This record gives sequence, structure tokens and C-alpha cells, in this order.
Amino acid sequence: MTTEPVRASSEWLTMREAADAAARATDLVEMIRPCLPTDRPLEIHDLGCGTGSMGRWLAPQLPGPQHWVLYDRDAELLALVHDTQPDKGSDGSPVTVETRRRDVTRLDPGELAGASLITASALLDMMTEEELRRFVAVCARAGCAVLITLTVVGRVELTPEDPLDQRVTDAFNAHQRRANGEGRRLGPDAVGAAVDGFARVGRDVVIRPNAWQLGPHQRGLAAEWFTGWLAAACEQAPELGAVAPAYARRRLDLAAAGQLFATVHHEDLFVRPQTSPFSPERPARGCPG
Repeated sequence: MTTEPVRASSEWLTMREAADAAARATDLVEMIRPCLPTDRPLEIHDLGCGTGSMGRWLAPQLPGPQHWVLYDRDAELLALVHDTQPDKGSDGSPVTVETRRRDVTRLDPGELAGASLITASALLDMMTEEELRRFVAVCARAGCAVLITLTVVGRVELTPEDPLDQRVTDAFNAHQRRANGEGRRLGPDAVGAAVDGFARVGRDVVIRPNAWQLGPHQRGLAAEWFTGWLAAACEQAPELGAVAPAYARRRLDLAAAGQLFATVHHEDLFVRPQTSPFSPERPARGCPG
């Protein structure tokens, strides 16, 4: 079984951006600030940027001049980046942006040389073990701090409960682990694999749980998420097709009435910068160890 690369539409990324921003672990930003250089502009490389939501969320929280380098393989998404990025950091310093069309699982190690920070969001769970190995290697080579947000962990809670919820969750998680040309995607196993991968190259990782909290004020997002979640589950387990229509009607009627509450669990990772004397760039003084 092989699958094509996952493509997120700009409409879906726009719809989910506020929920993403609300879910990310802000205390990790507090850990990052003292790890950043203060004697030169920040150079931040955002991998798998989509339309640039990470920059819109993080750049206004960081002080000093910033230059963001945004990577994605989707030219249509990259075309939407420039007009939507903030132009000032937390202290009013300028923020500039450039884009690079790349497959972030196949970056040349030297491409991230000089990075002050590497970021990514909603990315790791779509990688295979080999793609993650290359990702970890290129981040480790850069030596700087890494912030990776919103990796799914396979846990969903729906209120009110329905007898089919767990069955659909299990099928969706199996779909997340489906094969592509390089092997099986990591899906809910991605956080553990990433922590192990960074540990093997001598990097310490801080994990923070977070979650989308979808309720009456996110009816559209809740319905769109549920529809995609169920469709993936049915693709993985066709036998669900006999019960899925009635299940979908029950759930979508509740969502339309503002009575469906969904908690979609993720985890964020902060990879501490390299402290070895062989690092190409030592962390700034005061970075938590």
C-alpha cells in the first residue's frame, strides 16, 4: 500500500489557525527566549510552513530583528505567505521573510547553517521513520534550539460520548500509520520516535501536552475536523461504511447545534540547543539546561 504526499488546503489551514494558536504551549516560548543570540538578528527556519501560521504566532512573541526562512513543497501555499506575516517582533524590531520551495525531509544539512531557531508545526506525525531520521539529523547539524508544535498523539475525546467513538479513533490512528513510498508514517508514534531520535544525537527534549478544544464557538472547524476524521477512518476500515452515515448524522447535528465538544490531543516539543564545544553555534547565556 502506498499513498501520495498529504496536501493541506489553504482553506483548512486558515480554518484551524486560531485553534492551533490557542493550543500551543506558550511556556516553551519562555524557555526559547534565553537560548537565542542577542548579538545579531535572529534567523528562524520554519519547516513545512503551510501558509505561515507559525510565524504569525511566534514572531510577535520574540524580541529583536528577525529573519524568517519558510519552507514548504507546496508552491500555492508559499505564495500566500508574504502578505500575512507580521512585520515587527515583541519590541518593535523588524521581521523579514523569505520562502523556499523544498521537501523538508530532504534538506541539505548546510541549508540550516546559521539558524538561531528551527520550528515546525503539525508535521512529525506525517513522517516515516526514515524521514524523521533525516529531519533530526539536519536539525542536530544546525545546533540551535528546535520548537515542534501540534503533533497528534492518537487521543480524541468527544462529548457526549457515542458507542462508535473508540472504534473510529482506532481506525483513524491506523490510517495515520499507513504506508507511503518510504515506509509507514509514524502517526501517533511520532513524538516518542522524535524524542528517541534527538536523544541519540545528544539532545534533550521538553514535552508539553496540548489540545484543540472545539465547542460551540468552533462549530465550523469541529464539523470539518470530524468529517475528515471519519472519512480517514472509513478509508482504513471499510466495514465502518455500514454504520458511518448514521454516526455522522448524529455527530454533525450536535455540532450544528453547538452541542458537540471535541478534545483533540497533541504534544509540543522543545529541543534544547547543542551545548557541545563542537557545536557550530553555542547557545546564548542563560538558556535553561
